[in-house]
Amino acid sequence: MEENGFKKERIQLGKRIMHLRNQCINKETGKPISQEELGLRTGLAKNHIGKIERGQTNPKIETLFGIAKELNVNIQSLFNFEEL
Repeated sequence: MEENGFKKERIQLGKRIMHLRNQCINKETGKPISQEELGLRTGLAKNHIGKIERGQTNPKIETLFGIAKELNVNIQSLFNFEEL
């Protein structure tokens, strides 16, 4: 398999995570949570969240479950690319 295998899917996944993150409102600020806040909630660095959202990395399934949990969605929702 080529090095950039599933590039389109990684980009779609990243856009979907960004979309869901922007819908997740911080109760204190009334604004969408930032990459930094999602990183803190999931134990990931802000730049790693950014790489996931840009489709530049292949996140582990454990990472995706953690992101889904903190965004209050099920894992299947991360892969619902039709809602982009």
